[in-house]
Amino acid sequence: MAAAKLSKRVSTALINALSAGVVPRVGVDQIAVGREKEVAVLLQDLENVAAGGAAFRFVVGRYGSGKSFTLQLLRSHALEQGFVVADADITPERRIAGANGTSLATYRELMKNLATKSRPDGGALAIVLERWIAAIQTQVAKETGMKPSSEGFDDKVEAKIREVVKESADLVNGFEFANVIIAYWNGHRSDDETKKMAALRWLRGEFATKTEARQALGVRVVIDDETWYDYIKLLARFVADIGYKGLLVILDEAIHLYKINIPVARQNNYDKLLAMFNDAMQGRVSHLAIVIGGTPQFLEDPRRGLYSDPAWQRRTVKSRIVKVGVQDISGPAIRLEPLNQEQILQLLKRLAEIYAAHHNQSQSFSEEELQTFLQVVVNRLGADALLTPGEIVRDFMSVLHILQQNSTLTLSQVMHGSAFQPRAKAETPSTDADNEFAEFTI
Repeated sequence: MAAAKLSKRVSTALINALSAGVVPRVGVDQIAVGREKEVAVLLQDLENVAAGGAAFRFVVGRYGSGKSFTLQLLRSHALEQGFVVADADITPERRIAGANGTSLATYRELMKNLATKSRPDGGALAIVLERWIAAIQTQVAKETGMKPSSEGFDDKVEAKIREVVKESADLVNGFEFANVIIAYWNGHRSDDETKKMAALRWLRGEFATKTEARQALGVRVVIDDETWYDYIKLLARFVADIGYKGLLVILDEAIHLYKINIPVARQNNYDKLLAMFNDAMQGRVSHLAIVIGGTPQFLEDPRRGLYSDPAWQRRTVKSRIVKVGVQDISGPAIRLEPLNQEQILQLLKRLAEIYAAHHNQSQSFSEEELQTFLQVVVNRLGADALLTPGEIVRDFMSVLHILQQNSTLTLSQVMHGSAFQPRAKAETPSTDADNEFAEFTI
């Protein structure tokens, strides 16, 4: 049984996250059901990126439909395949385009969460640079027969490093990027931790002024609200040059762009997304995949969503040929269809197995019992067409906790007890842009 092989760390993370109604960052492949087509298309994008191409996709689904789960599943696959992955949630304080540090905050969050297979929890920027330097040192030693302690060895390493970063110097802001990378090497070479830390701070977008950057590193620019995306493109080229497959950037919760009240600011964000999309589609960037997670309102609302922009509507609208009940995932927007009952039952069975293995129990449920659970939830919440996996899973985790704490109870007793009330479906945000209280939340 796959669940029995899970480490306690992974099973704990899965159970805690699912019980709290959030998407786990580890072990997602253990509970992935019903998204085979969507994931296959996204993995094909990664293959194209590894070959030097680029990709841009939207993953669209309403709250609880599995949108964020699909993004985390893609992240897990990308790390295993040798990509560098950076992910962040869009929030009112983190945007794609904005002033006063709001878009720079998105870049900083991406850099904080930068991950590799050996450092999946984030904070991998220094690891990437150290691995690169070690690889070049090994290459120089192999080509020259010299030892790291040999006189002139570091000079040859620096010459090789300059060959690599020269590839980035021809891109926008590439010269300054290359100088910062070389500054990190110089800090490594001389055991100057201050210089290494300054280079990392600059790459993470943490320098506030050009004067501060010039004093610390001798460069005359800093990463800011206007230029952060240029450095994402540079990082993608750089990580590919040093042996990774490429860079995957995941931005979830794009509904917060839809919620921007000032039309000009909202349109600026949509224009920035369009520039990123065009870069990928027209081959102006390499080794970079960008995946955006959003709700149907973010994409399709004609007044505030992407469809309010004719350029975006033309690129993302469903084909007139596609009929109801037929899924087309070849376009830039992948719309998640609801899981069917068979897939949900498969998911519940996997969750029960993982929970039992975690608690060293032999607890198992028949398919009839799981169907009964699902039917009770559907009956009490209403139309099963609107039921999302997120709502069902959280209720099921509550039932598992109750059974674990009350060993004399059965699933049927818990389900038919008067105390069991499935969670109400999440409210769909209003699309009425004229309602002055539309964005007010408590």
